[in-house]
Amino acid sequence: MPERYVSVRWPDGHVQQIYSPSTVVEDYFAAGERVPVDEFVARSRAALGAASERVRAAYGYPCGRAAAALADVTATAERYAGGAVTVERIEP
Repeated sequence: MPERYVSVRWPDGHVQQIYSPSTVVEDYFAAGERVPVDEFVARSRAALGAASERVRAAYGYPCGRAAAALADVTATAERYAGGAVTVERIEP
């Protein structure tokens, strides 16, 4: 599968790299966009869920790394009551 890494900057400047096992994340995020934190979490859930399902379709089991990436995003988002996340880049 063609994996992708999405680099994002949180409201306090913290940069996080998010793993996806699939290019499907490019359907949910674009480099340079700013997304409210709650929307970012919802879109991450949808994107990483879809990516994990692609792994399931190909290999018969979901992607544990995608689930871990979503858990990291969710945990990080809990520190921010508002603000926006900036998608800095999406790369292989």
